[in-house]
Amino acid sequence: MAEEKQHYMTEEGKQKLEQEVNYLKTERRQEVVERIKVARSFGDLSENSEYDSAKEEQAFVEGRINQLEKMLKNAIIIEEDSSNNTEVALGKSVKFKEMPDGEEEVYTIVGSAESDPLEGKISNDSPMAKSLLGRKIGEQVTVSTPGGDIEVEIIEVN
Repeated sequence: MAEEKQHYMTEEGKQKLEQEVNYLKTERRQEVVERIKVARSFGDLSENSEYDSAKEEQAFVEGRINQLEKMLKNAIIIEEDSSNNTEVALGKSVKFKEMPDGEEEVYTIVGSAESDPLEGKISNDSPMAKSLLGRKIGEQVTVSTPGGDIEVEIIEVN
């Protein structure tokens, strides 16, 4: 049997996933069951699009529960290490600027389960994070992106 993927996450990220699983199991699952009951009352199931839609939603909800439970089972909590603020690591925020004179950007490197680029959280599996991890303040790093390679300089790590 293949080894299951480990999922890095902060304690906050783990709590969010636990809340989502709880919501899906206690509320969403019941809502879908009610939809199925109502759709069954419409008659012939072979031509009942409402029933088909509800069953598809049920499969999605059960799949999501299964996915989240596996992630939580294989969760590795990212410990905050405030002693080393010179090296880019999982759970740290990194400020860098595009070279030669680009604007500064700040991202926190988190596990894929809680990445949200719009909130400034990037996955440790992303090309940007992979290029920055283990690097130190002042280093210039080449990052491969879909738009081509870019050169960045690490300014700050928190």
